[in-house]
Amino acid sequence: MAGDWIDRRDVWKDKARSLQLRLRDRFRVAVDRHRRRPRLSDGYVASKVRHFVLRVRCLRGGSLPPASPFYRKRVDGSIDATENSVILRMLQSVAVPVIGNVCHVFMHGLNHIQIFGAEKLHNALSQRPKGKPLITVSNHVASIDDPFVMASLLPPNVMLNSQSLRWTLCATDRCFKNPATSAFFRSVKVLPVSRGDGIYQKGMDLALSKLNSGGWVHIFPEGSRSRDGGKTLGSMKRGVGRLVMDADNMPIVVPFVHAGMQEIMPIGANFPRIGKMVTILVGDPIQFDDLLTLDSDRVTSRGSLYDAISSRIGQRLIELKVQVDRLALEHAIQILEHTACNEERAAGMLQQVDWEAFGMGSYILSKDKSSVQTIEIQPEVDLNQPRGSAFSDLNCSMRFSYEGGIVSRIKGYMEPTELMGFAARGLFMTRKAQREIRNSIQEVAPLQAWKQLLEDGFFRQRNQN
Repeated sequence: MAGDWIDRRDVWKDKARSLQLRLRDRFRVAVDRHRRRPRLSDGYVASKVRHFVLRVRCLRGGSLPPASPFYRKRVDGSIDATENSVILRMLQSVAVPVIGNVCHVFMHGLNHIQIFGAEKLHNALSQRPKGKPLITVSNHVASIDDPFVMASLLPPNVMLNSQSLRWTLCATDRCFKNPATSAFFRSVKVLPVSRGDGIYQKGMDLALSKLNSGGWVHIFPEGSRSRDGGKTLGSMKRGVGRLVMDADNMPIVVPFVHAGMQEIMPIGANFPRIGKMVTILVGDPIQFDDLLTLDSDRVTSRGSLYDAISSRIGQRLIELKVQVDRLALEHAIQILEHTACNEERAAGMLQQVDWEAFGMGSYILSKDKSSVQTIEIQPEVDLNQPRGSAFSDLNCSMRFSYEGGIVSRIKGYMEPTELMGFAARGLFMTRKAQREIRNSIQEVAPLQAWKQLLEDGFFRQRNQN
């Protein structure tokens, strides 16, 4: 038994040795558990010396050998074969126009939108040469920036053509969690990207493929939403630099910045809000001709070019951010001034009303809200007189006090000026109605006359005659 066990162990050792040799021949690596330090042989020392001399020569020559991990990765149309399937294009032709127009109606119908420079985006979208790619960049404030802001920038008829609209990127941990959400976001032209997988991942390759085919790609250079509600801009990522530099044709890059989306969709909210003000400013296309010259000279590394493009885009977005904040502040000040002007005009109109003509005492608005204001109405009515009102011997006195009564209850809901304005409008309407009644039934109050005729049986006697 011992001999058989020894033979069996030798067989397993031979099999492991043969597997090790096959792995070494197949992958040209040596499989060894024990890692030893390299021996200081003459060949090892000589190779190190040659490498050191080469580095010194390159340093004296003024240029070091490129050691950057960035390079230009060519992307062809075969990478997005799934994205160009017939079924997916049919879904996009239905979902994109419907959702886009719904977002357009929501932004322009239920909120207040200010757009400056929208013609720059329209010209870049409609008048660019055939096959010329388009990239739009913007700040990222709320989770609904795309499609709500994009839909507010475009007219509804443009959104009917889904093939000419934008592609955008979204993280897989947010938009592609399960098959249902994946199918939905793919049907609205969203490409998946994975956080932390770098700029050479498949999602970036898909975006480059869309640009190479002359499409429109919208990207948020910050990579994620603002942490302070849109007050500042984050650092720009290298991904936008790769989209600009690695495309087959130099794309048109149009920046725009918006303010106010944090009010429509605050952080933690589940549904968007209405009645908010959003300001959008579209800037001029960004030029990168000087950076293309550096790329053709092959002096600057690829990573440095990516960083330079990202920095230029970030600087342009910061400039637009300052302008759009100023525009939003000016508009808010105009609204406050307009509201104050309307209140002053309303107060002035109330002060100019001849309250004596309505049988009321002089209306004097007291600064002390605890004061008591008295309004006396003393109409005298007599049916026997040629002119009069519908009621006789009516002496009415109404006393409004802020300390008690119904006015004290509505004090928290309505200002005194608004209350008296409401009363004045009621008096105007009542006066007009009484004038129309007097014209139709002269000299007689309608209610009393109708009651008197019914009691006398006037209509019954007329029918008998």
